[in-house]
Amino acid sequence: MSSKLNASIPAGIIIEGSSDLNPTQSHDELNRLLQRLGLQGATQVRQSAQNEDYFFEARLQQRYFDLWCPGFDTLQVQTRAPDFASSGAHALELEIVLTMLAAPQIMTFKSVAQLESHIRVRVNIARAAAKTSLAFNTEAAERPSEYWQGDSEKGFVIRQGVGLEEAIIAATQPEITGRQYEFSCYRAAEYLVLLGLAKEAKLANPTYLHELEAQCRLAVPRADPFHTTYVYEYGRPENPIPMRYYVPGDRLWFKNPDDRSSDVKGFEGSWVFYLGGGLFSNFWRRDKPFDLTSKCLEIYHWRDGARINSSGVLSMDESEVERQIELTRQSPEKLESVMSKMMVYRDPAGVYANGGCIDSTREVPRSLF
Repeated sequence: MSSKLNASIPAGIIIEGSSDLNPTQSHDELNRLLQRLGLQGATQVRQSAQNEDYFFEARLQQRYFDLWCPGFDTLQVQTRAPDFASSGAHALELEIVLTMLAAPQIMTFKSVAQLESHIRVRVNIARAAAKTSLAFNTEAAERPSEYWQGDSEKGFVIRQGVGLEEAIIAATQPEITGRQYEFSCYRAAEYLVLLGLAKEAKLANPTYLHELEAQCRLAVPRADPFHTTYVYEYGRPENPIPMRYYVPGDRLWFKNPDDRSSDVKGFEGSWVFYLGGGLFSNFWRRDKPFDLTSKCLEIYHWRDGARINSSGVLSMDESEVERQIELTRQSPEKLESVMSKMMVYRDPAGVYANGGCIDSTREVPRSLF
């Protein structure tokens, strides 16, 4: 349903309804959500009817959009919008809804209940991503054996009698087992989406949870089956999402635009989640999440860390990457030059021409119902 974005007007959220839903009840549910988060006075809500169906449009009023998310920049919304200081436990939920109301392309939901479920899934994912601490390894993988068993063909599957939520938490949060387990960022990002969905399904759709856990006892969805079943892409390369627009819980890919260093396995790019507050997940050092600048600098300087090791294999010297990052930070001119190269939409897969590291799309969890 998305159209070409207007650089100054938010598209926001649409609640699609059909004749079997009560428009007045749906309108009241939406208003209660906005009121609970303190956003009712900043939101424009309009009811429309088309044929026998109806829908509600909800978006930030223009003056609040211009103040809080100018040019679709949501990275500083916590400091620009005054309500975050007093929002307490609701801060993450508030940021999710506010940034969705500022969406550059329409976000569509079938009901207010589906919207609220989607918000909870995003909260689950962002919080889990902030807690995740892993050991980086693209050649091997480990999982806590009390929760997972290896399968030579299907990889790791959860054991009988073990819930998917507890299995993923045990594998990704070292407080549970006392150790970090080896992952690639690609696989870890898939696990965290499944975790977010499993936590919500326990509350909202137990049948979905039962089916998901049954699937994960046979084979945990990954790669193409995961992409087509559990997430969808928001935005398109020909109609990209603005470079500074992010909603907590977004899964996204920062591409390494350097042809040579991208041949180092695991350094083709980086899968991360947007945590909110201008920060992106760092699975390897969770106490040091990335901001947009630090993520761009890390990926840019992978080119300086690419080395032929003693075995004759192209590998990454991460200490040299860190050294080069610090040198760049000390030079405002070099920092500006690097950022101008990286803050460009990435080239398509396999192309290394004039693109930077920024993805034109975001990956969004699909609805449970």
